[in-house]
Amino acid sequence: MKQKSLWRISVTTTREAEDAVTELLGAILNLPVSSHFNVETGVSTVTVYGQRKPISSQDVREKIQAGLKRIKNCGLKIGSGKIIMAKVRREDWATSWKRHFKPIEIGDTLLIKPSWSKRKPRKKQAVVVLDPGLSFGTGQHPTTMFCLGEVVKWRAKGKSQSFLDLGAGSGILAIAAAKLGYQPVHAIDFDPEAVRVARANARANRVHEKLRIARADVARLPLCARQRYDLICANLISNLLVAERRRIAAQLNRRGTLVLAGILKQEFAQVRTAFEGLDLKLVSSECRGGWRSGSFCFVREKSF
Repeated sequence: MKQKSLWRISVTTTREAEDAVTELLGAILNLPVSSHFNVETGVSTVTVYGQRKPISSQDVREKIQAGLKRIKNCGLKIGSGKIIMAKVRREDWATSWKRHFKPIEIGDTLLIKPSWSKRKPRKKQAVVVLDPGLSFGTGQHPTTMFCLGEVVKWRAKGKSQSFLDLGAGSGILAIAAAKLGYQPVHAIDFDPEAVRVARANARANRVHEKLRIARADVARLPLCARQRYDLICANLISNLLVAERRRIAAQLNRRGTLVLAGILKQEFAQVRTAFEGLDLKLVSSECRGGWRSGSFCFVREKSF
């Protein structure tokens, strides 16, 4: 049976603006995004693959152009900003993923790899297997990388810890937490497709009985939570983080750690101020490309 073609939408940009353009395409098209940097030319290509051509390709193009203008106004060099829409064979898409999706190591503790990789884990290194697909990502984004690093770092303390992932996506953070021994492990996402894929990934990694993934809205989290968590990762857009800061913070144990990611570096100060207003103190932070992520802990007990 002949397989249907895919539609590829790509933007050529600079290494500096690659992460911002990645976020832009993901937000507009609601699909996972891949990126590739050509060392020889110094050009980054950010790409989305879809099952069908956008209903209004001109509207999509205009939204991308407007987004690129905003990125440029934030001070990032966007390069040519050339937008290309083209039909491609599935075989070309699969080959492209295999060429660009490489294993990720978080120290000696965690290895994330595609099923076709022959990379062997180090001694006592937990392994998460994630194949790229049309409806989920693979942990390559710098904000996800920061969250993974925090999951590894806080588990190294050795005691049993609970974990909550707000914005599960592919389920990569929850799966990694379950593999590393967090208990209980819960994750939510508002997108039903993300929940479906995350559950499938958990089953493929044989940790589906060790975690719970549910469809839920961050804006409906309880302000008086019966269960609070030792580590929370909220990899969400900055507007949502600020708007729902009280609900997010209400899920955190008094001695717990809240990891905030998905924040453009120029928006981080606003997010930090909002959460510091809830007696949360920034304890670590990292900037990669155009993104800044941070971990927060309570200064003292706070009632919500």
